Amino acid sequence: MLRKPLMTVKEVSEMLKVKETTVRTWIRERKLRAIKFGKDWRVAVIDLETFLNEHANK
Repeated sequence: MLRKPLMTVKEVSEMLKVKETTVRTWIRERKLRAIKFGKDWRVAVIDLETFLNEHANK
């Protein structure tokens, strides 16, 4: 059961203020975990949080 919703590539790009192509590149390069539904990708909020934490300045 999903506890948090899935986000579209567009929603992720708008949230992070980057282009959709950037998000798609992260997905393609397996830097950002995503699920494919037909032709569209969805990103779980928990996976986005993990991605951001891994790329935060330390």
